[in-house]
Order: sequence, then C-alpha cells, then structure tokens
Amino acid sequence: MADTIDVIHERMLSNISDEYDKTEGSFFYDATKPVAIELEKAYKDQEEILDKGFVETATGEWLDKKVAEQGLTRKPATKATGYVTIEGSEGAIINAGDKVANDTVTYTILESKTIDSTLKASVQVECDEFGSVGNVPINAIKYFPVTLSGLTKVYNEEKIDNGYDGETDEELRQRYYDKVRTPATSGNKYHYRNWAKEVPGVGDAKVFPLWNGPGTVKVVIIDSNKTGADSQLVTDVYNHIEENRPIGATVTVESATELQINIDVTLTIDSNNYTIEQVKRNIENAITEHLKEIAFKENYVSYAKIGSLILNSNGVLDYSNLLINNNNSNVSIKETEVAVLGVVTVV
Repeated sequence: MADTIDVIHERMLSNISDEYDKTEGSFFYDATKPVAIELEKAYKDQEEILDKGFVETATGEWLDKKVAEQGLTRKPATKATGYVTIEGSEGAIINAGDKVANDTVTYTILESKTIDSTLKASVQVECDEFGSVGNVPINAIKYFPVTLSGLTKVYNEEKIDNGYDGETDEELRQRYYDKVRTPATSGNKYHYRNWAKEVPGVGDAKVFPLWNGPGTVKVVIIDSNKTGADSQLVTDVYNHIEENRPIGATVTVESATELQINIDVTLTIDSNNYTIEQVKRNIENAITEHLKEIAFKENYVSYAKIGSLILNSNGVLDYSNLLINNNNSNVSIKETEVAVLGVVTVV
C-alpha cells in the first residue's frame, strides 16, 4: 500500500536540517507539501499499473489484454430469443419490428406474418436487452407496448432461457487458469473442455474420453445460467469443436440433464416485516445461487447447506420438517447432471 501524503511529507521534512523552520506555513513546509501530494498520486498509479500487469489482479479491459496473450477473448452477452403466439382478427398484419413485452423488458418481432383463419400466428422475437434479463417463464410475455391494429393478445407458450450474461472478470480469469494450468495438447480431454468453454453461452463442460469405444469423445455442457443447454447451444459447441479437433475423433456433445431439486419446509417467519411470498422468494434466490456455485463441481446437494441457506434467508426466524426431493438427506448428482431449483413449498 502506498504511503499517505502525511507520511511522505514528514519523511521529506525530516531530511531538512532542524535549523530551519519547518512548521505549517513556513517556506519549507509549503514548498514540500505539493510534492508530497504528487508523489502519493504517483505511488498509487504505480500500484495500479502493477495490478494491471497480472491476471490475478487485472480487471476489465486490462484483464482482456492479459488473457489475450493466451489467445482468449471475453465471451459477450447474448440476447434471448424465442417464439410468441399472437392472436387477432383474420387478415391482421404482424410486422417485423413490432414490439411485445413482459413486465420489465421489451422484445422485437423478427418476422412479418398475417393472421390466418386460426386467428393466431407464431412469430420469433428477440429481447431488446442483452443478457439473462430476457429469460422468462411460460406466459410472461403478455403486452403490446403500443396498440397494434387487429392484434389482441400475445403470450409465449414455451419458456425463453437462451439469453446469457457476458463473461465476468472472475469467469474469464478462471478460464485463463484452466488453460494455462492444464496440459491441453493434441486433442486431449483438456483441449475439448477448453474448446467447449470458448463458445458464448457455455458455463462449463465435462469431457468423457472413450465413452463409446476408441476414438470417441463425449462433451457434456451447461449454459452460462448453470442450467441445461438448449439445442442451439449444443449445436454451436459441436460445430466449434469440429473446427478444432484432431482428425479421426468422433465427438458427441450433449446438454447436462437437469436434476430438479424440490424443497418442502415449515417456516417460522418475521411476519412483521416480511410476507410469506417475500420469504419464499428470498429462499429461492439463495438456493438458486448456491446450485449455480456447485454446478459441475460437487456430486451432491448438501441437506445441511440447504438448511443453512433457508435459516439465513431474510425473514426466516426458524424452520423445521425440511425435505429435499421428499427425503431428509443429501441428494446425489450424477456426472452428467446439473442440479436446478424445482418447486419450493413453504408452510
């Protein structure tokens, strides 16, 4: 840590003979104080430059520059895409560029269609914002931001979950360490893992060499939201690996199977400050974040850890009768599975 202005200034004054006046307001005091101020700034700048020179401490664009030395680039955020069903009068026109929305974000319609005799049409939409903010459950998209002639209703019959946040500094740093600390050469399993993780939207990957005999490799992936990958992401990973793999290898890319973690628990809550709905949401958020943290890292969901997360959630005073998937024990996670939060039931 750089010395402060006062420490630097005191050190400068100590090098001046005591026969001279060095008190505040004197010539020597006033002449050296501005220098001390500039020296403190220079020392801090030196510390920042040093931090920017190492992957462990670099951030933002400086981290981008450091990892680029190993051929890595930060994975960008992507926009969520999916389909909505629009109802209206026969002959009504849906124009590409029209907008639909959920409670927080808008989506742009990507294709033009005319409502036929079924009085409905399915059209592809893209979220106007990058990242996971565009991921929504079934029937979350339900508004027209402005009235569209002849169109009366909109809804998404399937969830939309392929919007991915950009790679964070910590995620990029970890991918850098994965590359430099594991011997990825000649198409070994580390190479396949690195190739898979280079694809935007991939959160992690596992590699199973010889899974179906000599010359076969299986790559199992999860997305950046630490859930199962959709078919498009699986295809993107497969194509990227095919461009890089050695000749002769037969590659299979699959999504991890989602293991639903259902929670049943009896709560004592701080009803003066929280509703049961708020407490439930706090518990869901805490468990979801924990499951993301252990995705592809742990082989079980800890019963004790889930209990701790519940007890430490805002609004919870105590809990009892905790069941995870109808049992009061740890839940095993298979090598090709990723644990995701299912239904939380609180009473």
